[in-house]
Parts: sequence; C-alpha cells; structure tokens
Amino acid sequence: MNDRTMNDFGIGGRSWWRAGLAVATVGWGAQQFAPLLPLYRDRLGLSATTVQATFGMYVLGLVPGLLLGGPVSDRLGRRRVLVPAIAASAAGTVLLILGGTGPGWLFAGRLVAGVASGAAFSAGSAWIKELSAAAAGSGPRRLTIAMSVGFGLGPLVAGVLAQWAPAPAAVPYVPHLLLACAALPLAARAPETGRRAGAPGRLRDALRVPEARGHRFRTVVVPLAPWVFGSASVALAYLPALVVDRLGGHALVFGAAVTTLTAAAGMLVATGAAAASSPALVVVAALVLGAAYGCCQVCGLQEVQRLARPERLAALTSAYQAVSYLGFAVPFPLAAAGRLASPPVLLLVVTGLAVLTLGAVARAARPRVTELRAAAPERPDGQPGMAEARNVRR
Repeated sequence: MNDRTMNDFGIGGRSWWRAGLAVATVGWGAQQFAPLLPLYRDRLGLSATTVQATFGMYVLGLVPGLLLGGPVSDRLGRRRVLVPAIAASAAGTVLLILGGTGPGWLFAGRLVAGVASGAAFSAGSAWIKELSAAAAGSGPRRLTIAMSVGFGLGPLVAGVLAQWAPAPAAVPYVPHLLLACAALPLAARAPETGRRAGAPGRLRDALRVPEARGHRFRTVVVPLAPWVFGSASVALAYLPALVVDRLGGHALVFGAAVTTLTAAAGMLVATGAAAASSPALVVVAALVLGAAYGCCQVCGLQEVQRLARPERLAALTSAYQAVSYLGFAVPFPLAAAGRLASPPVLLLVVTGLAVLTLGAVARAARPRVTELRAAAPERPDGQPGMAEARNVRR
C-alpha cells in the first residue's frame, strides 16, 4: 500500500486509537476474571483444580481465535473481525455474570472470552500497526500499551469492586459492558486497512503462513514468544496463591493490584518472593515481571512485523501470539510440581530456562546480522538496500 493510499484511508495522526481502544476493551474483558477466582472458590465451593480450569478455559478459546482471526482479517478486513470480537467479548462477560450461580457459566464465559480475545488481538495488532504508518516503528509499542491498559485496568477495577461493592459476582463486570458499548461504534468507524492487493482469495490459502516456517521466526521469535505471558502469568496466577493466607480479607484487592503492576511495569525476584512468602516481594516481582512482559512483547512484535509481507501481517502475528500464549500454561506445571520441590526451587528452574532461551536467541540472531552485511550490496551512502535487508531477515 503506497503513501497516497494510506492518506486516502485517513491513516496517521490519532486514527490508531480507535483500534487501540477496541483491543484494550477486549483485553479488559480477558483479565477482569482473574482477581475474582478466590470469590468463586468460596461462594461456589470449587476446588483449586476447578478454579484453575476455569482460568485455563480461556486458552482453549484463544488459540483458534488467534489462528482464524488473523488470516480472516487479512482476507476480509480488520474491522470485520474486530467489531464482532468486541460484541463477543461483551457476551462472554454476560455469561460470567451468570457464573455466580454455577461453574458451567464460568466455563462458557471464559471460552467465549478466549475466542474474542484471539480474534481481537490478531486483527487488532495488524490494524494498529497499519493505522500507525505515519509513525514508523510505533505500532508494536502502541499495541503493547493498548493490551497492557486492558490487562491492567480490567482486573484492578474488577478486584476493587469485588472487594467492596455490593453483588460482588455481578457488579465487577459492569464497567466492561459499558466500555464495550463505547468501543464498538468507534471501532466501526475506524479507517479500514485490510483486504490488500495480493491477499489470498480463499480462506484455506490465507491460513497458510510461509513466513512462520522461516529460519529467523523459528529460531528467534518462537523461543522468545512464550516468555511474553510466561512472565506475566507467574505474577498473575502463581505468586499470589503462595501468600493468600497472609492477606486476611483483602485477597481480592491484592490480586487486582498485583495484576495491574504486572501489566504496568525477573524470575530471581520471584524466587526471593516465594522463599520469603512476602506480599511486598510479590509486588516487586510483579513490577519486574511486568517489565519483562512489555519488553518481550514489543521485541517479538517488531520482529514479526519485519518478517511479514503486508498481505500476511495479521496471519503471521497470529502465529506469534499463539506461541506467546503458551506462557499462560506456566502456573499449572509449577503448581503440579509443588509436591516434588519447593516454589523457590521451581522458580530457579524457570530462571535457568530463561537464561538458556536468552543464549539460544542471541546465538540464532547473531549470524543473521553477519549475513546481512555480507549479502546486501552497498548503496552510494554505504548502507544496504531495504529489499536486501528484508530478504536476509527472513
């Protein structure tokens, strides 16, 4: 898409925030459930395993939402995916409100929320990037901000309302419904950027992502991706459970605060927090892990956007995000392995895996820089051409 077409679409300036608000809204709906887990456990008499299963049901809906949402938006347009995703996110919230009467509604609500999130994050990431064309390199940062705002404010507001508002199984979800009502018409009027020339005509072809088989994607992006939400999920779901007995009647609001800190702002700090069973150190760990989430997310998205062809941007982003969300599974093996080793020992193992990943990614990335210098013909100014650089990065 050339600059003239981008101007015809109205791209640039502040047009990206409509898509950003939509992504933040769906992110709010995805994470507002987290601080209410202790409430459902007490009110419905659920076991810890059942409570964690409701949390994990989100991932079952998320992955197909990601893998389908991106390619469909490449073929039909970003708006045609993101607007229904906002509506589906609101529908998931309604099901969660009914969840105060039985766990079946919770499972259904989390499944719908997962599908909506997958579709919104894959299509929305490409939409924000394309609407940010006038500010080169700002797309990944803006997407990370949008997701972090939703991931942070959603559980914060829900946790505070669950702690002190009446009807704690229903009122915490009302802000998301109001936000969805505001975001939906704004997204419906945002400039469309999808349906590019060269996009696959058939959905079956759109689901094929050749770039995902490339060397750099496999050796740099894939190892990095699980740490995006792996770091966040340790602070969100694993560490607070270790100190819940020390929080008295404030477990709900504490979980909300920790989640917000994780999104706003490291496994060694987490190890210390687990060893000392200190709520204060959990907060510090959340800041460090939140910073890790943000850095990994921005770097991963930037790499994906360098590798992707314009007509397959959302599809490749979907593949990246599907791998990144595997990190949400980290608390479950940690909890299951609690019978074999103490939390500090388990987190030291995770630290070791993080260090090994860092070494593998650094080693995989370094030869590509050497190849870039050797393969790209020099221009008069001594700089490699963009086309050659793009081919080498792939």
